[in-house]
Amino acid sequence: MSSTTACDPIALLDERFRKAIGVALGDESVDADPIIKPSGNPQFGDFQANAAMSLAKSRGMNPRELAQKIATAVDLRGVAHPAEVAGPGFINVRLDLDALGAMLGSMDSANLGVPLLADRWGVTVDLCGVNVAKQMHVGHLRATIIGDCLARVFTRLGRVVHRENHLGDWGLPIAMTLAALRRAKVDLDRLTLEDLNVAYRRAQAEGRHDEAGLAAAIATHAGPHRVIELSIQNDDARASIDDAKRTLLKLQGGDEELRRDWQKLIDCTMKEVFHAARIMNVTLGPEHSRGESFFRDRLGGVVEAFLKAGLAKEDKGAIVVPFSDRERPLLIRKSDGGFLYATTDLAAVRFRVQELESNRVIYVVDARQRDHFKDVFDAAALIGWDRLPDGTQAHITHLGFGAVLGKDKRPLKTRSGENFTLMDLLDEAVERGTAEVTARAQDPNAPTHGLSAKELREIGQAVGIAAVKYADLSSEVTRDYVFDLDRMIAFEGDTGPYIQYAHARISSILAKSGVPISTIAAAPFRVAEPAERQLALTLLRYGTTVRDVADALEPSRLCSYLQTLANAFNAFYQACPVLKVEDSGVRLSRLRLCHLVRRTLADGLDLLGIVAPERM
Repeated sequence: MSSTTACDPIALLDERFRKAIGVALGDESVDADPIIKPSGNPQFGDFQANAAMSLAKSRGMNPRELAQKIATAVDLRGVAHPAEVAGPGFINVRLDLDALGAMLGSMDSANLGVPLLADRWGVTVDLCGVNVAKQMHVGHLRATIIGDCLARVFTRLGRVVHRENHLGDWGLPIAMTLAALRRAKVDLDRLTLEDLNVAYRRAQAEGRHDEAGLAAAIATHAGPHRVIELSIQNDDARASIDDAKRTLLKLQGGDEELRRDWQKLIDCTMKEVFHAARIMNVTLGPEHSRGESFFRDRLGGVVEAFLKAGLAKEDKGAIVVPFSDRERPLLIRKSDGGFLYATTDLAAVRFRVQELESNRVIYVVDARQRDHFKDVFDAAALIGWDRLPDGTQAHITHLGFGAVLGKDKRPLKTRSGENFTLMDLLDEAVERGTAEVTARAQDPNAPTHGLSAKELREIGQAVGIAAVKYADLSSEVTRDYVFDLDRMIAFEGDTGPYIQYAHARISSILAKSGVPISTIAAAPFRVAEPAERQLALTLLRYGTTVRDVADALEPSRLCSYLQTLANAFNAFYQACPVLKVEDSGVRLSRLRLCHLVRRTLADGLDLLGIVAPERM
């Protein structure tokens, strides 16, 4: 029995019932899924084996009679009481108390029952994805924290994880901004992100021509003033674009002075990105940032590879990859010889699968990019770039996330009606979290009473960021969700601060006990009361939950588990005295149960990228 199975009752029961099904129906049925599920009603047991109905139907048997044969054949010694058949063929199982205690003991180890996956290949997570010269917006919140959570989960499961922040740092838009800044003789050594953002918008406006408008003005005799105005606009736009193209060519040619200035734009942008990442408790640094510029020398090779393989063709001077099942082809080189996002993304797929050697590549990008990524991934499959060097098939997934909405169900805006920048949102969350924590600290009985303003600010930041991150991660990835900071910041209900508070409350209980952790950790588990049992069964689901998050790419499953665990602990604490129970053995057992819950909450919160404070 593996250490993971030893603390996973579902895996353990699955093993036993598979053998029993083989005995009842013959060796050819040993691979039949016994369908082990937690019981919906603790009165009937802890788990159910629900396979008898489907197995009986496929064999023309009476389901209850088959369930009885399986229940008689299953060997539950040392694990559970004898199985009982109920209803049309449910098999109820109640774990033995000693076995339950042993499972908790196995879980109470360094790995908390989380399985380590034996896989030599890596996992690449495409996250964040900012554009140079633009401020981070609310959409970057989701791309960053969902990607960070999944990277943490795969790392926790023992996989080698590559975080890839695919920067938009190359091409004409950046060249336009750089050219505009140089024309204005801006001191790039003192550049702020706001300066850069303004310059980006100005460069876009300066390069916007209106040839159609000019033609219409001439055709409708709109008057000389309008014609002159549009002519000047178009002349200026052409001059701006020409300057940007010359700048891009020099940049691509390796002009050292331009390259230094270009790097200053990147450094200015990334300074805020890394600052936001630190506030959000996200692991993201320069070592994870690999932009479009990294792939610039590979783009010609991408086009040549598709042409050589006979998978691309010329279409009015452009190069496209056609598909047999859709009308739209994938454009990989424009008629003027320029490359596109698709060309860069194909180079990135090839790099991530074949050079980083990842058999799982996850793109955490806005759901509106669905068609783009379908085309890119299908093209990569056509040419075989979705296979590792030994031929292993890589699974490449676009995890498209929904939008963050305001209370009016429209894109989130500030009170002044402006679009929320990410820093606006984070600043407000930290401010509200600090205000809530400071207000609670005024109570002389509060654990935080008497803490300094700096200490309260640190807890307030942890609470505010937990509110934002949990609200996002607890929503299904693909769905839009409503941003309501009033609800998110609450210490009660389905919120991040509620789970943090459960952790802090347990920390306080353990501290008040005065018992050394080494003594607590050595105490035997004695799980007798119903609330203790329910808490124990909830704890034992942790390892399976973490694995499920990785399989489904759905952080909300971990959020739901932590919420359930916090609720189970609160029910246990109400029903089972810990510090005031007279029996010292029971007291130590309950303290160990508290300690295991605290460790599990802290570990789960860490996988979400949420700090677990000791005091709140």
